[in-house]
Amino acid sequence: MERKIALITGATSGIGEACARKFAQGGYDLILTGRNEQNLQAVKEAAESAGAQVVTLRYDVRDRQACKEAVASLSGRWTKIDVLVNNAGLALGLDKEYMGNMEDWDTMIDTNIKGLLTMTRLIVPGMVERNHGHVINIGSVAGDAAYANGNVYCATKAAVKAITDGLRIDVADTSVRVTNVKPGLVETNFSVVRFHGDQERADRVYDGIRPLTGDDIADVAFYAASAPEHVQIAEVLVLATHQASGSIIHREIED
Repeated sequence: MERKIALITGATSGIGEACARKFAQGGYDLILTGRNEQNLQAVKEAAESAGAQVVTLRYDVRDRQACKEAVASLSGRWTKIDVLVNNAGLALGLDKEYMGNMEDWDTMIDTNIKGLLTMTRLIVPGMVERNHGHVINIGSVAGDAAYANGNVYCATKAAVKAITDGLRIDVADTSVRVTNVKPGLVETNFSVVRFHGDQERADRVYDGIRPLTGDDIADVAFYAASAPEHVQIAEVLVLATHQASGSIIHREIED
């Protein structure tokens, strides 16, 4: 039986890297995308050690032409993608909306929304034609309700929810499945990126609570992909045990 193929965007770190490991261990071959060539190769080698065949594509999902060229470079069985994990995304800044950095806004919108849309537009037509496939979008609890100073990031993840729901409606007459996985606090390099490399500030995000890991979210994504063909896991909200919502978190801080 031919191995299935998963294309994972933003596979060089965090949830994307964890998804690469999980799907490789689960018997998938992989197409991994990301901006950092060195990290891509490291993730590729780890996946290959788990038995996967791997193709890497280095580009930025904000660059629509680069996305088109990367997907067009695939040939043979690599064009028959079974699972698309739209993971590439980021948060930048934690400021009041009226004091926000406009360039940060553009980066979040171009990555979290437009990059996801571009990859969906390039991959899903093939799934529809084959009447088979699964799109897994990595959303966020932030897409359910805004939290203090989250404004634009929360808006991008609300857009991911709406885009995911819309796609599910659009492919309801096919066997293509669509899932939105919405993590809460996940300790990856997410907060380091949000705070522009300020590790100390990033570490404080997780003070007093055991956060989720990238592996936790990869487990959920793989579970959704592994469900029987007639089962569509439409949406999963995944929170740390002491997190109730995007803004309600119980922290046990020692004196």
